[in-house]
Amino acid sequence: MSDQALKTTPLTDAHRALGARMTEFGGYEMPVQYADGVLKEHLWTREHAGLFDVSHMGPSFLRLKHLSGDAKADHEAVSALLEPIVCADVKGLKRGQIRYTLLLNATGGVVDDLMVARPAGDDAQGVLQIIVNAGTKEGDFARIAAAAGDTAELVRADDRGLIAVQGPEAEAVVAAIIPEVADLSFMTLINAPYDGGTVAVSRSGYTGEDGFEILVEAKSARKLWDRLLQDERARPIGLGARDSLRLEAGLPLYGHDLDETISPVEADLGFALSKRRRLAEDFPGAARAIGELGGHLTRRRVGLRVLEGAPAREGAEIVGPDGGVVGRVTSGGFSPSLGAPIAMGYAPPELAEPGAKLGVIVRGKRQAAEVVALPFVPHHYRRKA
Repeated sequence: MSDQALKTTPLTDAHRALGARMTEFGGYEMPVQYADGVLKEHLWTREHAGLFDVSHMGPSFLRLKHLSGDAKADHEAVSALLEPIVCADVKGLKRGQIRYTLLLNATGGVVDDLMVARPAGDDAQGVLQIIVNAGTKEGDFARIAAAAGDTAELVRADDRGLIAVQGPEAEAVVAAIIPEVADLSFMTLINAPYDGGTVAVSRSGYTGEDGFEILVEAKSARKLWDRLLQDERARPIGLGARDSLRLEAGLPLYGHDLDETISPVEADLGFALSKRRRLAEDFPGAARAIGELGGHLTRRRVGLRVLEGAPAREGAEIVGPDGGVVGRVTSGGFSPSLGAPIAMGYAPPELAEPGAKLGVIVRGKRQAAEVVALPFVPHHYRRKA
C-alpha cells in the first residue's frame, strides 16, 4: 500500500511533531516508536504511564432504531441481534460493563476478537458500544450490520480519536483531567464531560497494566493528547512497545495468534465462552468448542520461554523432545521486563503444560525452550475489592 493511500488519525500530525518513526499498520500511518526507542518506551509504560494512539481501531455503536422506553427490554433486544455471531452473554451485561468476546464463523473459528459494552446512562439503553480490530473492521462492521438487519443501525465512530493511557500512574494522569475515571474498575466504562462535549472512557487496555481507553471527538483529540503529555508521568508510546507489552501480558494478536481456523478453546480463551451460552450451545461452532472443552483438542496456545539464543519470531517451528515439528510460533520477541526471549505458539495438549521441554528452530538451529504459564508478566488490572 502506498503512503498516499494510507489513512491517518486525528493525532497523525501530533506524532510527526514529536519526531515519531511512522509505519503502515492496518491501512493507517501509525507511529512505531518515538525518540526514546521501543525498549525505553516499554519500560516507561510498566513503571509510569504510556500514551498510545489506537484511533486506527474500529469503535462503533449498535443502536436500536425504535426504542420501547423499557431499558431492560431495549438492552435485551439489541443484545439478541449481536449474540448469534459472538460467544458472549451480551444480554447479561450490567450497565457500564464491558466484555471481551469473539466474533466466530460457522465452524467456530475466530473472525476477530472485540470488546462489547453496555453504556450506563438512561439515554443509552438499547445501545452497545463495540470496538473491533483495525485490520478486520470492514468485514466485522459488515457482519454486525447484517446481523442488525432493519432493527438496528451500526454507527461507526472510527473517525474519532481513541487514546489509551496505560501503566501504574495512568489513573493519576487521566483523573487530573477527567476526575470521574477514578471510580472505574477493570472492564467498566462511563461517559464524562470534556471540552464542551462527551468522552467515553473505559478502564481497559491491551498491555496487562491498569489503564484507560478514551474515545474522543476528532476536534478535541489533539487537545486531549497534548494535555495528557503535559503530565511528566506520561510519555508517547509507539506500536513497537505496544506489541512487546501485549506479548509479555500473554494477550493474543488477531492475524497472528488468532485466525479463522483457530477456535476459542485452542486459543486458550475459554473464559470468553460465557456460561449461559455454553449451556445453551447457541453460539457459532458450539459443538466444536464443547467437544474441545471435553478433551477433543489437538492443539493449544502456549507460552514459551526461549532458554538460549536469539528470539524465536513468528513462523519459527516448535519441535518436541524427539526433534519432530509439533507447532509454530505465532508471536515472539525479546521481553524487556524479563530480559529474555519469549514467544507464543500452538502445541499439542500433551506438550502444552508448564514445564514441558520443547525447542524452537531459529536460523536453522534448535534452541531450547520451555512451556511457561501465561501471562509472562503479571497483570495489574484494577478490579473491584
